[in-house]
Amino acid sequence: MTCPATEPAPGTVTERVEGFIVMRRGLGYRSPVQERALRAFGRHLDQGGHGGGPIPLESSLDWATATASTDPCNPARRLTIVRCFLRHLSGLDGATEVPEPKLLGSVGHRKPPHIYSDEEIAGLLHAAAGLAPAAGLRPHCYVTLFGLIACTGLRIGEALALCCSDVDLDEGVLTVRASKRGRTRLVPLHPSAVTPMADYANHRQDRYGRPGKDAAFFRTDRSDHISHSAAHHTFDVLRNQLGWTANGRTRAPRIHDLRHRMVVRRIQTWHARNVDVDANISVLATYMGHVEVRDLYWYFSAVPELMSLVSERFEAFTTNTPGGLQ
Repeated sequence: MTCPATEPAPGTVTERVEGFIVMRRGLGYRSPVQERALRAFGRHLDQGGHGGGPIPLESSLDWATATASTDPCNPARRLTIVRCFLRHLSGLDGATEVPEPKLLGSVGHRKPPHIYSDEEIAGLLHAAAGLAPAAGLRPHCYVTLFGLIACTGLRIGEALALCCSDVDLDEGVLTVRASKRGRTRLVPLHPSAVTPMADYANHRQDRYGRPGKDAAFFRTDRSDHISHSAAHHTFDVLRNQLGWTANGRTRAPRIHDLRHRMVVRRIQTWHARNVDVDANISVLATYMGHVEVRDLYWYFSAVPELMSLVSERFEAFTTNTPGGLQ
């Protein structure tokens, strides 16, 4: 027998949690894991007899530490998840207590990625164009490889695994077969990406003749394909040449951060144009080869550039909503 779904009672923490979730989704932020935790927090307080007023710190700590998990970081993670909700409530009633960051210890966050600026991308491609041998295929190859990853967000393994038959420059489409978890997907190319890809393909053909359909698209004069180690070594050489290092907040720039940059710039563009992020995020996830849409929502909490955008839209939302979010 299935119990009918019930609506949260007016004034309960559960009701306020649902309102908070709706608001965050409207701002383009969706995280099933965090939403489940917030709902569990609401149920815990309501079932414990919370009267619907301001939430004291002891109630939040009681829920955060009431876990059967043996992971010592789990209480800190739980408290971190509800902290954003409590901060929101505090802005409305002023009496809800917001836990201090790391009150229950560190949650072990990974460092946010390095998000390349347009100038850094230009510098990287310029440096790649200067690779030795100057008259060889190697400079053309790496300029095209790094440029492709920056504009499409391909994983380095996906780009290196492209065969010539996977690259349809007439239609402007890539067939990515070596995707994560073995999935195949089509990746449309912007016209601005097709031109340098075609230039590289023509330069390669002039030197080595028409390649077979199963030949690797990216190659150098020394090898008919590029290995992961060779690509990362070349990038490390260029990174050192450019003087890029870790800055304490983020790790040193990596090839994979070119992929992160593509995601962040796309979402920033959507926000600037008032595009419904939530309605389009699944399309971007498919384009990027993510199995779960939630994999993209990580950026909203990990990347300062996107956190500031969400904060601005949140402030505008609450300012333009009569009486705020009740």
